Amino acid sequence: MTSEFSFDLLRRWPDVEADNLFAVDASDRLILAEAADDLATAAATSPSDAPGTVVVLEDHYGALTLGAATQAGLADIRVHQDALSGELALAANAAEAGLTGVYRSLDLGAELLQGARVVLMQLPRGLSALDELAAAIARYADPSVRVYAGGRVKHMTPAMNEVMRRHFGEVTASLAAQKSRVLTASKPLAAGGTGDTGSTGDTGDTGSTGESTADAAASEWPHRMVHADLGLTVCAHGAAFAGTTIDIGTRYLLEFIDRMKPDAQAAIDLGCGTGVLASALARARPAVHVTASDQSAAAVASARATAEANGVSDRITVVRDDALQSQPDASAELIVLNPPFHIGASVHAGIALKLFEDAARVLKPGGELWTVWNTHLGYRSALNRIVGPTHQVGRNTKFTVTVSTRG
Repeated sequence: MTSEFSFDLLRRWPDVEADNLFAVDASDRLILAEAADDLATAAATSPSDAPGTVVVLEDHYGALTLGAATQAGLADIRVHQDALSGELALAANAAEAGLTGVYRSLDLGAELLQGARVVLMQLPRGLSALDELAAAIARYADPSVRVYAGGRVKHMTPAMNEVMRRHFGEVTASLAAQKSRVLTASKPLAAGGTGDTGSTGDTGDTGSTGESTADAAASEWPHRMVHADLGLTVCAHGAAFAGTTIDIGTRYLLEFIDRMKPDAQAAIDLGCGTGVLASALARARPAVHVTASDQSAAAVASARATAEANGVSDRITVVRDDALQSQPDASAELIVLNPPFHIGASVHAGIALKLFEDAARVLKPGGELWTVWNTHLGYRSALNRIVGPTHQVGRNTKFTVTVSTRG
C-alpha cells in the first residue's frame, strides 16, 4: 500500500540550514520516478523472511529512502550514507514522519548489498567515490540488479558513464528533466556481464587468479601512496577528500607541527580526512595521543588505514562524529583543523563556524586551535570571537595559518 509523502517536510538538521541550502532537489524526484516500476515490483515480491531487496546509497537527507518507503510501500530498505550529517538527518526526518522502522543504516559492504535488486543512488561528486560504490554493487548485489543513479546535470560528466561501465554491462542515461538526469545500470560484470570495461576489453576474468572484475575492483580499496618527502603513507577510500594526495592547505599546516602546543598530550585532528595531520602529529610527538574525527565514513576508514600504514595506530583513536559532539568539554589541549568551505556544491561558511564552535567548547583553557584557511575567507575575526585571541603564524600566496588560544 502506498501513501503520499511531502518532501517539503524534510529538513537538513543537524547539518547546516540556510535559505539557499535545500534538503531535497529535482534529482531525488527523478530517481524515484525512473525507478517506480522496479520499486513496485520489489514491494510485491520481496520475501517477508529475507532482507529487503531495495538499497539506497548517498541519500542526502532522506528523500530517496522515505520517498521509496511511502510511494512504493517498502520496508526494510538498506541505506548507506557517507556523511554522518545525512544519516542523522534521515533519522530525524523519519522520526518526524513516523517512518523510523522502514530502513536500516549499514556500512558499505556485503550486509548492505547482498541480494539487492534495486539500488537508488545520488551520484557522488567524485569519480573515485562512484568507482568504489559501483564496484561494491557489482560485487555483492543480485545479478538482476538495476541501479538508478541520479544528480543535477551541472554536476554530471561523461566520465561518470565510463566509471559505471567499468562495473556494468549496460549503462543508459535518461532525458534531462528539471536540470537533472539519471543513469540506469544493469548486468553487473561480476554476474557475467559483457560491457565495455576499458581499453583491455576485460569481461570479468582478471587473469590467472580467477578473480572477477567486481572482486578485483572492490579489493583495490583503500588506495595507498607513499609521500617520501614527508615520510608518510596515505591511504584513501573513494569518498575521502583529496584521495591519496595531500592537499596544499594541509601540506602548509604540516610545516608548523613543531610549534603546536609543545606540552600537549591530548590532541584532535578535526575533520581529519585521510588522517594525514593525525599521523604526522603522532609520529612527530610520541607523547601525544590523537583523536582523529570526521563525519565521513570513508574518511574514518581511510584515517584508520593511514594510521596503521604509518605505525601509529596505537596512539590514534579514529571516530565518526558530527563535528566534536561526542567529545567532552575542556578535554583537549591541541586541535588542528583544515576546515572545508563548501557544503555540497555551495560555498558557505556555516560548516567552518560550526567546527570553530565545537573546537572552542572542547579545548581546555590555554589550549590551542591551529587552523589553515584560504586567505580570502577572512576567518580571523570569527576565530577571535568564537575561540579566543587569534594571531597569524604563517601566510603564503593562498593560505593563512592561525593559532587561537582558548581563554
